[in-house]
Order: sequence, then structure tokens, then C-alpha cells
Amino acid sequence: MPYNCIVLAKQVPDTKNITGQAMKDDGTVNRAALPAIFNPEDLNALEMALEIRDRFGGKVTVITMGPPAACELLRESLYLGADDVVLLTDRRFAAADTLATSYALSCAIRKAGKFDIILGGRQAIDGDTAQVGPQSAEKLGLNQVTYVEKVRDIRDGKIEIERTIDGGSEVVRAPLPLLLTVTGTANEPRPFRTKRLLQYRSFTCAAEIMGKVRKQIEAEGKTPTDPDIAARAKPLIDAATAEGRLLKVWDADAIAAEADKIGGRGSPTKVKKIESIVLKGSDLAWIEPNEEGVKALVKELVEEHIIG
Repeated sequence: MPYNCIVLAKQVPDTKNITGQAMKDDGTVNRAALPAIFNPEDLNALEMALEIRDRFGGKVTVITMGPPAACELLRESLYLGADDVVLLTDRRFAAADTLATSYALSCAIRKAGKFDIILGGRQAIDGDTAQVGPQSAEKLGLNQVTYVEKVRDIRDGKIEIERTIDGGSEVVRAPLPLLLTVTGTANEPRPFRTKRLLQYRSFTCAAEIMGKVRKQIEAEGKTPTDPDIAARAKPLIDAATAEGRLLKVWDADAIAAEADKIGGRGSPTKVKKIESIVLKGSDLAWIEPNEEGVKALVKELVEEHIIG
């Protein structure tokens, strides 16, 4: 029996290379100063969805919320094997916390149609909250299983899952439909498929095209205006539409989202205080790489009650 999977994915800043320049004065991440990447555990979730489709049949749809630049994540999803992709983008989504994000995603999932399994990474590396998946399940009235390592079987309307817990793992059986959050150790995401890369690399969206046109006008030493951008972008958008290369984009109106529940207006999380932490180096001691040096180090650690 085929199963329709929806994968919730996020484009995040590459936090492996955080520096002082990557932080704003208010303590938030300066996303423009860091390269954007596919959230690692969302890649594991996509791989699990693709494995379910390859094993049982069905369809894999990837949904992401973000600026037009997130089209790159959707193209990567297509390179990996996704059947359909959707970008949620709207200025009204800006400044969303996990509650507002999960609400918007739940609206998009309802619009996407019938599904059997929703998958997402355990958490994103930029926020580390692990809240969006469970909150989305709550808003959709779905069962959820977190920290998923493996899908063992799906039959008779139920799924058998292996999930990690402190000190080991457990096997869970749950009825469909449901939402899963997937760990980074669940699998090894497959590489891009060359054939699909060649097929989908030119896929784009209207906002992405208009952004490129704006940069072209600026490179010419001119001040871009909305009418000029629209005029230059129109034939490019028309061509992408005619050739079937225009990615699916939904705004707040398309998913029938309530204005008071999205973006900053729908986000009850407020930052009360931010402190800048400066790490300073302390005294260094050279330990000779021999038995006498190690013994001296152990003696000092015992005397300082660091080890006992």
C-alpha cells in the first residue's frame, strides 16, 4: 500500500562557523553573514520519507517556510528525490517563533491534502528547540513519535518504529496518520541524483527571479524600482511557467492563515534580556608527553579536587 509523506524542512545558517561578525547587537544571528544550508536532521527526515516511498510506494512532498532564497532547499529536495515541493513565503511570516511557525506549517499541511506520515528533523541547528514538530502535531490533532531512528514496518494502518531513549531504544506501534521527528543518526542521506540535478536545477520561483533582476539593475549602476523589476522579470516568469519550472509558492492567504497567529503578531515568545559572553583564556601549562608528566598532572588534579 502506498503512503503519502510530507517532510517539514528548514534552511538554516551554518552554525559550525559562528564568529563575532555572525551575531547582531541584539544577540540574534546575523543570517546574512553565514551560508545557508539544509538543516541536517531534516535531511535525515527526508531520507526516511524517501525510503518509505521506495519500499512501499507513494509520494514525498517537502514544505519549507522562509524567504525566496529557500528555493535552493527545495531544489536540493528535488535533486534527492522528492516528488513535490512547496515554499511558504510572506513578509507576514517574519519574526515567527515556534508557535507561529507550527501554526503556519499546519495550515500548509491541511492545504497540501491527504497524507499518511509527516516527518521532520528532531530540531533545527539555529534554534535547538525541538518544538516545531510536536507543536505541528498538536495543531493537527495527530499522534506523534519523537527521536525516531528507524521505521521497521507499516501495515494494516499502523506503523512500527524504533526510537532512541536514554540508555537504549524502544519499539513503538502507532496508528496512521501521525508525525515523526527524526534523529541525525537515523540514516545516511543519499547524494544528489545527477539526472535529477540536471532536470531541476533551473526550477525557481517568481520572487527569486525578481530578486535576481533587482541585483542586475543595481549592477548596472541604476536604482531599481518596482515597475522596472516587474517589467524585466515578467518574461522570465512567463517562460518558467510555460516550461513547468516555476516552484509552488504559498503565502498566508493561500493557506488561509489567521493574521493574529502568524509572524511576530502570533509569537508570544519575547526576549527579556540578552547578555554578551566573552570567553577569555586562562593560564596554560605544558605537560610533558611521558609517564612523569602524566603522573604530575594526575597529582595536581587530585590536589585541586577536580578528580578524586
